[in-house]
Amino acid sequence: MSDETLAAALRAIGRKERTEAQMRSWLADREYDQAEIDRVLAYLIENLAVNDARYATEFTADKRHLSGWGRDRIESTLLQRGVPRDLVALALANDGGESEVDRATRVLVDRDSPLEEPKDRQRAMGLLARRGFCAEDAYAAIRRAGSR
Repeated sequence: MSDETLAAALRAIGRKERTEAQMRSWLADREYDQAEIDRVLAYLIENLAVNDARYATEFTADKRHLSGWGRDRIESTLLQRGVPRDLVALALANDGGESEVDRATRVLVDRDSPLEEPKDRQRAMGLLARRGFCAEDAYAAIRRAGSR
């Protein structure tokens, strides 16, 4: 394994955590040899510098709590970043005891969204859809937040 390739990979993951697929793509974009990429990634995975399960779990927690994202948006983003579907499912299963409706309600309450008029409820529905909440959970959250 080339020290140059390993050093480049370590610099890349030192700036931000990446999935195995992202790391593979990053190295390939810099025209490293495919066999060298495979060796470096095997080393990084073995030493837990690249860990898709950890990435999925931390990403899910961050997006749920800091960005107010719903399940659908988190799942879609993780799959686009190359995280295997089974690891995405495991990360999403750990909901911390808070339901999607609870999270969607919190988004509306934190934004102090008005919900009295049909136009307001439609706007809230659009917000929750963009955040990745399914229609059923969004409707329930709007009803719950509107009754406060």
